[in-house]
Amino acid sequence: MNEIIPIEVIQQKIFLIRGHKVMLDNDLAELYGVATRVLNQAVKRNIKRFPSDFFFQLSQAEAAELSRSQFVILKRGQNIKYLPYAFTENGVAMLSGVLNSDRAIAVNIQIMRTFTKLRELLATHKELRHKIEEMEKKYDNRFKSVFEAIRQMMIPPETTKKKIGFMRE
Repeated sequence: MNEIIPIEVIQQKIFLIRGHKVMLDNDLAELYGVATRVLNQAVKRNIKRFPSDFFFQLSQAEAAELSRSQFVILKRGQNIKYLPYAFTENGVAMLSGVLNSDRAIAVNIQIMRTFTKLRELLATHKELRHKIEEMEKKYDNRFKSVFEAIRQMMIPPETTKKKIGFMRE
């Protein structure tokens, strides 16, 4: 693979489901350059490599929620034909063993780097919060407004979706 997939693209495909950071089968298949059914068939042929903590199938409610917010908006009455599978970091690592192509190996390396980077960011954020709390205890009320401003800056901004189309008055 000549072009490595940017970390930002992979980060957008990592979801928090059931308390686990996961990637969905259709996103992984797209990154690997294979059909989703091919990816799932490879997993089913090698099911012993994928215990329940490596991957799981989404429930109808989870799939419906994701389809409304992430995929294609379904028309009223339509259902998802196949419930997607979610792969944890370990499951994604195991995929490199069952999808044995140069592209799969290169993509897997990039995905593993992304998971590692996310862990590092979370650890750094916790360390920073701990240091600020220690400084608050040490310097009491003298710098209370400074610490409050720093804490406000640490809160990620809320993303607001703008409605598109014409508005009736």
